Amino acid sequence: MVRYLIKKLITLFLLLFLVSITVFSVLFVLPGDPAQIMLGINATPETLANLRAELGLDKPFFIQYLNWITNLLTGKGSQSINYKMPVYDLIVSRLAVTGPLALMAMFFAVILSLPFGIYAARHQNQPGDVMVMFFTQLGLATPEFWLGILLMLLLSVQFGWFSAGGFPGWSADFSGSVKSLILPAFALGVIRASILTRLTRSSMLEVLREDYVRTAWAKGLKERTVVYVHALRNALIPVLTIMGLQLGQLLAGAIIIENVYYLPGLGRLVFNAIGQRDLPVVRDVVLFMAAAVVMVNFIVDLTYAYIDPRIQIK
Repeated sequence: MVRYLIKKLITLFLLLFLVSITVFSVLFVLPGDPAQIMLGINATPETLANLRAELGLDKPFFIQYLNWITNLLTGKGSQSINYKMPVYDLIVSRLAVTGPLALMAMFFAVILSLPFGIYAARHQNQPGDVMVMFFTQLGLATPEFWLGILLMLLLSVQFGWFSAGGFPGWSADFSGSVKSLILPAFALGVIRASILTRLTRSSMLEVLREDYVRTAWAKGLKERTVVYVHALRNALIPVLTIMGLQLGQLLAGAIIIENVYYLPGLGRLVFNAIGQRDLPVVRDVVLFMAAAVVMVNFIVDLTYAYIDPRIQIK
């Protein structure tokens, strides 16, 4: 297990290095001068040159990259051009919205997909299986922003059960904050549940045909024991792969749904920063999102080894 962990940690650090240099390189070549944005179009060339020197923008590419990484590792980070505050503080404040939103969405996806996927596999080609596959196909064809708007019109505007948007803040109104995330999280979770349900069904069907499962049936074990102990544990490996990818996508890609519900999350932060040419915010937030995806996949890899110890040997 230790050798497996060391191998995965080396891969993790290499991926983070490649992600960081890619993000910095892409934003380095984009048009837009942060000094010009901060001082305005009426700034004199001398003033612009002084500010670029102060911000380190006059240095070569690799020097700027090393300074950026050093500041991140030492906790200094970058300064937002428009917000006039450290980007780290912005990320922490917005993650308090995006993080719970992503976790709630995955919670809805899991509690919907696993039971229905297992049921469909146990009743293959029967009416229940056909209905599950029909609704999952419907979910795959539904855009999440459209479902979010539909839920808002029905449950917020029509019935008034939930707020139509906004986020009161955890310290100001905890229960209100939870309620404000339920509809967008459900909209995100239902779409992902459709994928996980189909994957759970196909994985369970494959595992249920294995010899060791037939042996468990022959021993006279109860159906619950065979399905949930012997079959499900092995069927979860491909499902966990997609779960990890989906969680990373939720942390990094909930931009549209956050704009629909006017949630102050990471997605809206980077969306507004792009429009305002706030490159330090874009750079740090994109790196954080990419690192979050890499870290989630690292955790999934460790979960593989726990579920199936043979993976460590491979």
